[in-house]
Amino acid sequence: MNEGLTVRYYSMMEYGEAWDLQKRLIKEIDAQQQGEHLLLLQHPPTYTIGSQRHPEHLLLSAEQLKDRGIAVFEIDRGGDITYHGPGQLVSYPLLRLEAGRGLDLHGYLRQLEQVIIDYLAGFGIEGSRKPEYTGVWVGDVKICAIGVKFNKSRHHKGFITSHGFAFNVKSGIQEEGFGGIIPCGIQEYGVTSLEDVTGRPFTVEQVARDIVPMFNAVFERSGAWTDY
Repeated sequence: MNEGLTVRYYSMMEYGEAWDLQKRLIKEIDAQQQGEHLLLLQHPPTYTIGSQRHPEHLLLSAEQLKDRGIAVFEIDRGGDITYHGPGQLVSYPLLRLEAGRGLDLHGYLRQLEQVIIDYLAGFGIEGSRKPEYTGVWVGDVKICAIGVKFNKSRHHKGFITSHGFAFNVKSGIQEEGFGGIIPCGIQEYGVTSLEDVTGRPFTVEQVARDIVPMFNAVFERSGAWTDY
């Protein structure tokens, strides 16, 4: 209860650099050389393909990807393809989930969703879940995608979490990046953003700062903000 949490915010970080940072911190957290972390950041335009591996859900050719300056990574989280880019808040919680302390992998996904649902409720927006999918929805459009990995601990009976959620903040992100893929392999529903559903302007850093208290409340942590 009320465990310490280091919160790091980066205004922009290349995807590969962030992935390497996660992997390093996972080892250090597991060895108790570091405490738990919450990484909050933006990526340059990037498509990530999770363990489901459906290359047909990427609709752009290699030449089109190069022309648009979009990187592609095949990664080790669960799920299908998604987009990361400017105007989107990406969150990577690196938390210990230990046996005997309420270890619930399915429940962890629901907690991530709850952080965004609680945040949206502050604007009078009803965020919801769809039973067959992870993520948070406003009506029939997705506002937040979730894909995680549970890294088995070498030092205790449990896991260290990695990857996390991608919360669409700025209007226009739908056309800029999601138009080149079938997001998460879901064809029947679209995507939206915080600015679109509220009609208000936001900065990604503002949203990151405001989400931290809700993350602390849902996960019973005590996160301290750090600028990098």
